[in-house]
Amino acid sequence: MKWLHLTIELVTGFILLFAVVKIAGKKLISQLSPFTFISAIVLGELLGNALYDDHIHLWYIIYSITLWGAMLMTVEYASQKWLSFRLWSEGKPTALIRNGVIDYEALKKSRLTLNQLQSLLRKHETFSIREVAFCFLEADGEISVLKKAHYQKTTREDFQLPPHPVYVPVTLIRDGQLLADELAELGKTEQWLAAKLQKQGIASPKDVLIAEWLEGDGCLFRHISPPSGNGQRGGKRRRNEMQKESGNGFFLYFGKNSCLSSVLCVLLVIVRL
Repeated sequence: MKWLHLTIELVTGFILLFAVVKIAGKKLISQLSPFTFISAIVLGELLGNALYDDHIHLWYIIYSITLWGAMLMTVEYASQKWLSFRLWSEGKPTALIRNGVIDYEALKKSRLTLNQLQSLLRKHETFSIREVAFCFLEADGEISVLKKAHYQKTTREDFQLPPHPVYVPVTLIRDGQLLADELAELGKTEQWLAAKLQKQGIASPKDVLIAEWLEGDGCLFRHISPPSGNGQRGGKRRRNEMQKESGNGFFLYFGKNSCLSSVLCVLLVIVRL
């Protein structure tokens, strides 16, 4: 009975936490403000502590997560509605470098050392401070870098070349599955795609790992396995490998996100027990 109760609490908490993250939007995952960072920790701790306390009923877990989720939504709404509240809750970018000059006072206020600043710059392909005209520390802890003119990458305008249209590649087949929505959005038919496959000597979309269309460059096809007598077995084996990789990708997705990572840690603890 105890294991059943624990399972119900775990599943309920997982669903509620996942719902909060989905409703709060991608910002909770990718751009952590001070409040969202606290939320990620508290939500995980609420569920983790409640699971091992026999005196905490399931309804307390539901109430706690729902209340904290409502507070999170309220803060996010207020941040979007009022600029002053947004500046207070999220802060504003701090200029660490202005016109090539390091602002040491700004570094101290941000509690950054020169080593940390150089490390952040290297992550933005900037290996010397002399290349930087402006550098801002954003509210989520990342930096934005504007290089000096002679260190910036050249563009078509620099060579006075005429502009040309830019197109987005469209994936038509992925892991042997035909993506009908993308094909319809492109304005093409399955007969058109079948003709393209036939020209490449491909009998079925199931034999294609990925097919991509780019305007002006045509179709790119990659086989699941080289055409041979064992093509079907090779295709099945490759699809099984792709499914395994997709499963690993699920855990990588949760591992990269702070709030969902807390939920995953709780799940792993339960499994080990």
